[in-house]
Amino acid sequence: MSSYAELLAQKKLLDEQIANAKKAASEQALQTVLQLVQEFGFTAQQVFPWKPQPKKVAAKYRDPATGATWSGRGKPPQWIAGKDRTPFVIA
Repeated sequence: MSSYAELLAQKKLLDEQIANAKKAASEQALQTVLQLVQEFGFTAQQVFPWKPQPKKVAAKYRDPATGATWSGRGKPPQWIAGKDRTPFVIA
């Protein structure tokens, strides 16, 4: 059976080999991607489609009569417009 120190040395060697293999594989993958992009004329948007995700803002105020809520952003709804907002705050 191998000693603890020997196993750590083997692990270190394996970690280095894994890192080298990953680097070589990633370089090859990148070359393949670049070749395909050039060959087919892909745009960055086609390769990396990005659509902004709308940010949902938590409600800060609730109308006790209807249960309607408002985040406090934008034009205030009629049930809170021009009123003291303190009684409508969601705890």
